[in-house]
Amino acid sequence: MECSVVLDARLSGQDPDTVFALVADFEQYPRLTENVRAVQILHRGAGSTESTESSESTWEVTFRRGILVWTERDEIDAAARRIEFTQTKGDFAKFTGTWTVEPDAAGTVVGFASRFDLGIASLASLVDPVACAALRDSISDILRGLFGAEIEITEIEAAPVTA
Repeated sequence: MECSVVLDARLSGQDPDTVFALVADFEQYPRLTENVRAVQILHRGAGSTESTESSESTWEVTFRRGILVWTERDEIDAAARRIEFTQTKGDFAKFTGTWTVEPDAAGTVVGFASRFDLGIASLASLVDPVACAALRDSISDILRGLFGAEIEITEIEAAPVTA
């Protein structure tokens, strides 16, 4: 069963390009939440279009009493302030998502949306809600670590997808 986690965060008076640069700096995430143990950028290069950069990164994240490990491909479009990520190998059966940064009347909105499947069908009803909450909490911790307690985070969705 897949899980979906979608968050929006509002920042007053923040420049969208500066915000995007902070969001795109994955290697600092372990300092922002205890659940992200390590992030290592393995490769950076040209992306799939002229306006994008591609990177490959490995992640180690604490989940319950264990550690999830995966490698993902990140497609980074600084001009559009958008990052798309897809697991290429690792502990998830599937893990994809996006980060977006957009200006609004009050400042900047950071969006995070992901879909993942742990691939444990027999335990999905027990494990998936916990996994959704863990990802939601980790992303919230990262955003608070990047931008401080004044950030306004709205949970749009953090639940298993039944369709």
